[in-house]
Amino acid sequence: MDKTLVIGANGQIGKQLVQLMSGQSMHVRVMLRSQNQASFFTALGAEVVIADLEHPLPVTAFAECDKVVFTAGSGGKTGAAKTILVDLWGACKAVDMAKHHDIKQFVMVSAQNAGDPDNGNPAIKHYNVCKHFADDYLQHSGVPYTILRPGRLTDETATGHISTSRPDKKDDRIISRADVAACIVQCLDHSEAINQIDELYYGDMPISEAFNKGRSI
Repeated sequence: MDKTLVIGANGQIGKQLVQLMSGQSMHVRVMLRSQNQASFFTALGAEVVIADLEHPLPVTAFAECDKVVFTAGSGGKTGAAKTILVDLWGACKAVDMAKHHDIKQFVMVSAQNAGDPDNGNPAIKHYNVCKHFADDYLQHSGVPYTILRPGRLTDETATGHISTSRPDKKDDRIISRADVAACIVQCLDHSEAINQIDELYYGDMPISEAFNKGRSI
């Protein structure tokens, strides 16, 4: 069975993702910044490796893993400098390590305006620019990729349904973190999702069917 390294596991999406994967008996290794964060994940049966995206990544973090999920982020309260180090440079370092270890699939949790930062929210343009170049770096790395670009994230419970088409109204461009976590699991289980980019929003399509056919945007 494949083993997946989850980078950013202690984040809000990451925790829900690891819980879902554990519930499906998927083999998971989590990358954490501190041993103090480990108990939640070891209780779920996940392996733990301690590493910080702002520092060189240990080779052991990726060893014996088949897939990688990058759902790390600097957070909305940090400045542009931290965003560059984590969301851009940290992501690029993870892609390089994935290439070195012949990872079969790298799932990048990006942002809805990563494809066109000039037309996103001006207040977080630096964030969208970092996501844009991290996505581009992954696409040109040769590592099989899946890039997910969720809309504005909420803490609502999972609906189990999404849309990959951007709604006309900005207020409708939202999705729960729980549904994003479920989408990641679905992508990891479907080869059709490899080398695809999808935006994610609330919708009517069951997540169980969402990645059966490849779409590129």
